[in-house]
Amino acid sequence: MIFAHKYDEFRQVQKTTFENIVGAEGQKVLGWREVPVDKTTIGQTALAAIPRLIQVFIEKDPSINNDMDFERKLYIIRKRAEKTIVPMCEDKGGTFYVSSLSSKTVVYKGMLTAKQLRNFYLDLSDLDFISALAMVHSRFSTNTFPSWERAHPNRYIVHNGEINTIRGNVNWMKARQKGILNSPLFDDISKAYPIIDETGSDSAMFDNSLEFLYLTGKSLPHSIMMMIPEPWEKNGLMSRTKKDFYQFNNFIMEPWDGPAAIGFTDGIVIGGVLDRNGLRPGRYYETTDGKVILASEVGVIDIKPENVKHKGRLEPGKMLLVDTEKKRIISDEEIKEEIAQQEPYKEWSERHIVNLSDFTVC
Repeated sequence: MIFAHKYDEFRQVQKTTFENIVGAEGQKVLGWREVPVDKTTIGQTALAAIPRLIQVFIEKDPSINNDMDFERKLYIIRKRAEKTIVPMCEDKGGTFYVSSLSSKTVVYKGMLTAKQLRNFYLDLSDLDFISALAMVHSRFSTNTFPSWERAHPNRYIVHNGEINTIRGNVNWMKARQKGILNSPLFDDISKAYPIIDETGSDSAMFDNSLEFLYLTGKSLPHSIMMMIPEPWEKNGLMSRTKKDFYQFNNFIMEPWDGPAAIGFTDGIVIGGVLDRNGLRPGRYYETTDGKVILASEVGVIDIKPENVKHKGRLEPGKMLLVDTEKKRIISDEEIKEEIAQQEPYKEWSERHIVNLSDFTVC
């Protein structure tokens, strides 16, 4: 899903450039689609700034063995396109923004209210449009100027709150790009740089970092645990295994502190997490007909009391996870213990972390 230039001639330049990048990465563009919309349903400010809404379809090269390798290839295509095409727009006005480029998810968003979304994007009213999950966000931007690009959802998350450590978080990610990052999953990881697009909102920059962690081989819940750790240092009730995980990863990734309530999905798992400050609401219902509904408030969707199987709330640092492949809800304790046991974090910590208190002062 791409927000492209309004004018046909320059939009064709954007499309041709994009196709060349796809070809250079060994893939093939199958075609383009104009996204059907009803412009009569939106306000004048949104209409004045509306980009051309188009979709591109890319064929996976047969040599790519699995879906995640294809996701990584699409990620590199998008990053190269951003670095090449966005600067071309500077003297032309308009935009080039990739809302989503994935084989597993598609993002429909814009300068729209929640009620306007469905009527604007006609795809969303099509009875053939079916999904096991959906992530919807209706909060407007409070610390950046509203635009079509800055609307939620981002590519992996929706976010209610602020990231108050954002400048430090961004600077640390930029520092890591100076030769210390590598991954066997990418032939040239520098193609992904810059990891964070600093023209985005704090939510978008969080999303950029989460995307990078996920595509370099960590699961989405694992990546979330690294970026939004629990308050673990003084927690006497936490298992040693989890403490070892957080202690080791504390030196790999600094916390992205809120207040923040975040919904996240990769198209297969979907969940929500509350940061360790716990200053944003998150309520959820499990219904008798197999639905899980997580929202900022109770009553966002009318559920008859007799259809509520279980209800609860997100607690500080805790995660709610639904796996559509396993067809089950995975508890915070289960998913985190499983991730914490995947690697010998205690051994790594003892081998690589040096405590200043262990040194004798002469």
